[in-house]
Amino acid sequence: MSEHEARAGERDELDDYDYVPGGRRRKGRGLKGCVAVLVALVVLVGGFYVALTQGVSWVADQFQGPEDYPGPGTGSVEFTVNEGDTTAQIGRNLKAEGVTASVQAFIDAAAEEPDAAGIQVGAYELQKEMRAADALEVLVDPDNLIGFPTVTIPEGLRVTEIVETLGANTEYPEAAWNRALQQPDKLGLPDYAEGNAEGYLFPATYEIKPGMKPVAILKMMVNRWREAAEAANLEERAAELGRTPAELMIIASLVEAEGRGEDMYKISRAIYNRLENPDNGITNGLLQIDASVNYGLNQDLGVGLTSEQLQQDTPYNTYTRPGLPPTPIEAPGELAIDAAANPAEGPWLFWVTVDLETGETKFTDSYDEFLEFDAELCENAPETC
Repeated sequence: MSEHEARAGERDELDDYDYVPGGRRRKGRGLKGCVAVLVALVVLVGGFYVALTQGVSWVADQFQGPEDYPGPGTGSVEFTVNEGDTTAQIGRNLKAEGVTASVQAFIDAAAEEPDAAGIQVGAYELQKEMRAADALEVLVDPDNLIGFPTVTIPEGLRVTEIVETLGANTEYPEAAWNRALQQPDKLGLPDYAEGNAEGYLFPATYEIKPGMKPVAILKMMVNRWREAAEAANLEERAAELGRTPAELMIIASLVEAEGRGEDMYKISRAIYNRLENPDNGITNGLLQIDASVNYGLNQDLGVGLTSEQLQQDTPYNTYTRPGLPPTPIEAPGELAIDAAANPAEGPWLFWVTVDLETGETKFTDSYDEFLEFDAELCENAPETC
């Protein structure tokens, strides 16, 4: 081989290498290198396509908005807005109940509705698969509130009777209410009640909201009593009358048992007159209230008493024991509490309801006149004598 041919072969071999920085040579890729480049291009193009399609989808979502039902909806759903629910929480609850298709659809609808901030706690009738805006339209209108179940506690009930009423008109049995009463520190009772709820479960109509437990409901009743006590200035008036607030509540319960309407203020005064003049030679500090005697005998407060029962000594027998019984005997209403705190002015010691149908009650400080009133009652209602 000639020198020229040898050099030509060397150049052909060197052509298979590329220069790299530093002057060093690297063997060329040849066909394999071309394939690798093509694969890389395919991957790059594929990635660009995926990104492009995802971007298009995202843009479409922005224009289409969150998932929402076309409406108008089917069936019926009783939906409850709870105390403290935010717009987002209402949206989550609506979706969970199958009312709306997504939480965001409801949030977006609420953002465009100024009244959405005023949605009231309560129950509403909605439908399955509603448009979010349609569901919101129902919720922002207070006229659409269904209302919560209610229970009414009349004036003059003892705790045992209140428990019976609550057990019969709520989902909780009497045992649950009795257990709640054994936790007086959670009920908000005043210290002077000494843990006894008798007289402090205010008679009124109460809404029982979803999820409310017996302790919370009884506490609501005690809070309502506190409102009535504050309205009557119970504690201030007790100090002015030389009594304790607990004693005024006992007097209020006796007034509730004995009177009605404006007569309660006169009965309250007659009770104070008996208490404040124990040596008057007529009543001698004895209140002589049948309802209190019945309470001590665990009988209905309106039951007529026999001579034997009137002599049966209990802490609540106001015929044998002077002064007030140890606790209230029933739940007084607002008027009775106010009467106990603000008795009328007068000398009365006796009162007789001479007409049970009309409630006509006569007052006197004379025992003889009292006997006349009593005879009038017997004439009008012989069964009471």
